[in-house]
Amino acid sequence: MNKNKKLTKSKEIGIFLVLLAMILVFSILSPQFLKVNNFFNITKQIATLGICSVGFTFVLITGGIDLSLGYQISLINIICATLMTKAGVHWGLAILISMLVGTLIGCINGIIITKTGVAPLIVTLSMMQILNGLSYLLSKGLPMFGFPKAFSVLGQGSIFSIPISLIFLVVIIVIGVFILNKTYYGRYFYAIGSNEEAAELSGVNTGKVRILVYGLCGFFTSIGAILLLSRLNSAQSATGAGFEFDVLTACVLGGVSSNGGKGTLLGALIGVLIVGVLDNGLLLLNVSEYFKLVIKGLILLVAVVYDTMSRKNSEKIKRMKAINVENA
Repeated sequence: MNKNKKLTKSKEIGIFLVLLAMILVFSILSPQFLKVNNFFNITKQIATLGICSVGFTFVLITGGIDLSLGYQISLINIICATLMTKAGVHWGLAILISMLVGTLIGCINGIIITKTGVAPLIVTLSMMQILNGLSYLLSKGLPMFGFPKAFSVLGQGSIFSIPISLIFLVVIIVIGVFILNKTYYGRYFYAIGSNEEAAELSGVNTGKVRILVYGLCGFFTSIGAILLLSRLNSAQSATGAGFEFDVLTACVLGGVSSNGGKGTLLGALIGVLIVGVLDNGLLLLNVSEYFKLVIKGLILLVAVVYDTMSRKNSEKIKRMKAINVENA
C-alpha cells in the first residue's frame, strides 16, 4: 500500500471515529436516537444525499464543482410531478423522462465548461439560476401532489423491513465504486484532477471525460431527486434549494478534495452519514433550523480549510524532497 493510500485510509478512519462520537453524543442527549425506527428514518433521509454525493464525488475528483445540483433536484421534481399529475403520463415513463432531463442538464454543464473554458463555478452557478427560474415557471410557485401510490412506494416503502430507498442507495454506491476503481474512466477522473495537462499529454480526452463526469452527476442527481419526490409526496420549486451545499459538505468532510485528484466514495459515504446523523440528532433536540445552518456552514468551512492546508503542506514536502534529491 503506497503512502497516498495509507493517508486516505487514515483520514477515513478518523472521520469514522467522528461519526461514532456523534452517535454516542446524540444517544446520550436523546433517548429516541438509538431506536431502530429512527435509524431507518435516517437512511430514508440520507438516500437522496448519498446518491447525489456519488456523482458529485466524481465531479470534485476531476477538479470541478456543480452548484446547480440543488435546483436540478427542484426542476426534476417539478417535471416528474407535472408529467404524472397534469400530462397523464405513467409514473414509470415519467421517471425515465425525468432521468433523461437530469442527465441532459449535466451534459450541458460539461459541454459548456469544456468548450468555453469558463470555470465550473461560474457555469454551474449560472445554470443554478436558470433551473431555479424554470422550476418556478413550470409550477407557478405552487406545490404539486396527488401521485400514484405505486410511485410513493419508492421513497416510503420497504422490502422485508429494509427501506427501498436504502436499497437504491447501496446499489448506486456499488455502481459508483465500480466506475471509480474498476474502469479506466475512474483512473482518468483522478488523473485530470491531479494534473489535467499531464493527463492530456498521456492521451486522455479530457473534454470527453469532463462531459461524462457531469452527465453522470446529472444522472445520479435525477435518481436522488425522484426518491426525494416519492418520499415527500409533494413537488415544490424550492425543494432542492441549498441542497448542493449539503452534498459538498458531505463529500469534503469525507475526504474528497475540493481541489481535485483525491477522495473515495467510502469517505464520501461516511461524510453523508455524518451530515445525516447531525441533521437527525439536532432535529430530535429541537435545535433551530437557522442554528443548524450555522453549524453546517462552519463544518464546511473547516473541512475546506483543512483540505487546502493539507494539500499545500503535501506539495511543500514534495518540493523539499525534490530539492534534496537535486542537491544530493
